[in-house]
Amino acid sequence: TSRRAVRGVALIEALVGVLIFALGIIGMVGLQVAMTRAQGAAKIRADANNLGSEVIGIMWADRANLQKYNGAACESYDPCQEWTDKVAAALPGGEATLSYDAATGGVGIEITWSSPAEGNHRHVLTTSIR
Repeated sequence: TSRRAVRGVALIEALVGVLIFALGIIGMVGLQVAMTRAQGAAKIRADANNLGSEVIGIMWADRANLQKYNGAACESYDPCQEWTDKVAAALPGGEATLSYDAATGGVGIEITWSSPAEGNHRHVLTTSIR
């Protein structure tokens, strides 16, 4: 009779072991998805920062034409328009706005982008060029 009571216990133990293993694998896959999403968001933020630094460098090299980097004037000035096109191509839904105050030498750069998983984002840089 004791042999009948033990029958099937090994199968149940194996099934419980497989269940625990499967839960561990599902947890690892979920962690991988979260890490991949965070890595993608970090790359986009780094790209936005690099693009902002790039235009500051362009403006420093082109100090004679700083007024042309201001608001709507940017659209008619090739170096500025090329940079805004680069922002649009590099970031999902990327847009950029530049402003320059001749009185203070202040430069404002606002880069915005939007991703379906994370919504709208905004990166603002300010500096002074004299």
